[in-house]
Amino acid sequence: MNRTDRLYALVEELRAAAPRPRSARALARRFEVSVRTVERDLAALQQSGVPIHAQPGRTGGYVLDKERTLPPLTVTPAEATALAVGMHALAGTPFAADARSALHKVLAVMPGRERAAAAEMAERVQLLVPVARPARAAGPVVPAPLREALSARRVLRLEYADAQGVVTARDVEPLGFLGGDEHWYLAAWCRLRGAARGFRLDRIRAVAALDEPVPPRPFDLARLDTLGSDLRPLGELGM
Repeated sequence: MNRTDRLYALVEELRAAAPRPRSARALARRFEVSVRTVERDLAALQQSGVPIHAQPGRTGGYVLDKERTLPPLTVTPAEATALAVGMHALAGTPFAADARSALHKVLAVMPGRERAAAAEMAERVQLLVPVARPARAAGPVVPAPLREALSARRVLRLEYADAQGVVTARDVEPLGFLGGDEHWYLAAWCRLRGAARGFRLDRIRAVAALDEPVPPRPFDLARLDTLGSDLRPLGELGM
């Protein structure tokens, strides 16, 4: 059994046993590998976001939170490949890292045969990059507090550079994200300016989430549309 198949099988073994824990030693016997290999595999799954927790004690071991995981999915190889291709369009957006994590989770719970077929199909897909102009530069690395701004609902402290490169400190209340082909913006209520502003992600030099929750502030993001583009809510696109 290769490592990819073993990772998938580990998740399913823990899912079947949940909520009872399975020890690393028992898992090592089950998959005929060393305890150290199992512990390394479990650590890799935890780092990828799989909700596996260690329970200490004589009867402890590793437990999978079934309520926060998906059972094996009926995702076709073509659908998995489409997700991988779609990730290319998310470069430079607040969702690129989360999209990669989501795709890894989908692949981890796909049955082995379908996952292998998806990998084979992906090898036959090439993305065309125009040679008449330089390839599109990779977007900025979006820090976790910024990606989680809306769900965490915490005031953010930004170091932000304006168009002239002057950096100022801003405490802002996240309202949403605006974006498209050129740039992505954090829409937020800027306490320094006392108004809603759009902050270009590639101009945010540093960000930290504060303990203060965002107060209720109803606001129509369409009022920030100063870029000459139509705004379309994600819900209208099938979400």
